[in-house]
Amino acid sequence: MVVSLPVEQRTDARITALTAVWEASVRATHKFLSPSEVQAIKQLVPPALRQVPQLLVARNANQRLLGFMGLSEQRMEMLFVAPDSRGTGVGKTLLTIAIRRYHVTEVTVNQQNPQAVGFYHHMGFQTYRRTMSDEQGAPYPLLYLRLKTE
Repeated sequence: MVVSLPVEQRTDARITALTAVWEASVRATHKFLSPSEVQAIKQLVPPALRQVPQLLVARNANQRLLGFMGLSEQRMEMLFVAPDSRGTGVGKTLLTIAIRRYHVTEVTVNQQNPQAVGFYHHMGFQTYRRTMSDEQGAPYPLLYLRLKTE
């Protein structure tokens, strides 16, 4: 089940739960980050979750949080899936909804996260730009991808 979480429903408890999924996902997939870097970035997550215009949340039948996605206009700003839900279709479901319902056409991904890069390529995105550092100036190359048009 995927639901959109309006700003007024982004309670402290929900933000805490989403941040926990973010952290577990990052620790499982962003091996290039040190533990201290993860902790520093983690401080930026709650404000980002409160501010992103569209926040889609995936839960199972028991209401357990499986993953989430943040969207701004036609750009996917974030997609994180709980480690034990990776490979089960959660990310694909969220991204498919984002493309079909919210007309998402762009995403940015860390080049050093090859599973994510492969996932987005598999879902029809192609790289159009690369930077040598991330938005905070850290030495983590980013890939900017657009959805291929037929």
